[in-house]
Amino acid sequence: MQLFHRKYGTPGDQPIIILHGLFGISDNWASYGKRLAMEGFEVFIPDLRNHGQSPQSDTFNYLALTDDLFDFIDDHEIDCPILIGHSMGGKVAMRFALENPIMVKKLVVVDITLKAYGPRPHHQKIIRAMKSVDLSAVQNRREVEEQLSPHIPEMRIRQFILKNLHRKSDNRFEWRIYLEGIAGSLDSMFDAIDTIIKFDKPTLFIKGGASDYILLEDFEQIRYNFPNAEIITIEGTSHWVHVEAAEKFYLLTSGFVTGKPSWYKEIDDKGTTPKQME
Repeated sequence: MQLFHRKYGTPGDQPIIILHGLFGISDNWASYGKRLAMEGFEVFIPDLRNHGQSPQSDTFNYLALTDDLFDFIDDHEIDCPILIGHSMGGKVAMRFALENPIMVKKLVVVDITLKAYGPRPHHQKIIRAMKSVDLSAVQNRREVEEQLSPHIPEMRIRQFILKNLHRKSDNRFEWRIYLEGIAGSLDSMFDAIDTIIKFDKPTLFIKGGASDYILLEDFEQIRYNFPNAEIITIEGTSHWVHVEAAEKFYLLTSGFVTGKPSWYKEIDDKGTTPKQME
């Protein structure tokens, strides 16, 4: 599958691949990717299958997503990239690193872990809300948001979902996401990664302080599969930690990928390190 992608930076620099989460698109990470490129990285941000401008398929599971990443790296001749993945993208990155450790230099996993997650009705609610919008009858994005609002009261999530809205050449709107393909396979997006294989290269897990996606009880499994992992919490943030604390998130991740030892001191506005849960 040929994935649509955005690319920033100079060919030949250390490559970084950023993988978005469920309902996300590459554009969500464009500003962040451009900023990393200015630090001497070649940054690739693909739309994962069924998202954005990438192809659509009724096959939607982590095996397919991981295979897509392998093909993407092979097609673009990317040598030993650093992988950064949020949520679903983080699980793809973990699986790929565990299956292909020689192909990955470093790993950053954002607010997700290896365990299986129970049903998350919120995701089905989002799909139903998007399907409920009569795109043939709307004139602008505001009207779409008004139709989403009764189903998705959180403005931040509505704005995130609206990133998938696209105006076609005939001036009508469409969703650039394959809702049917995702809805039919949504349960598989909560599967566990169950393996004894270890990825022993530098790894950073970032947890949103108010998020329940990574819990204290998950640390033992993280430490087993990723023995060189650091687990950092950015307090006061939810699952969208990279949006709600964008500057702290950037300082934390850029410090990790560049290997600069000052990143611990730079992360907090008060000059103190963030809470590192052990």
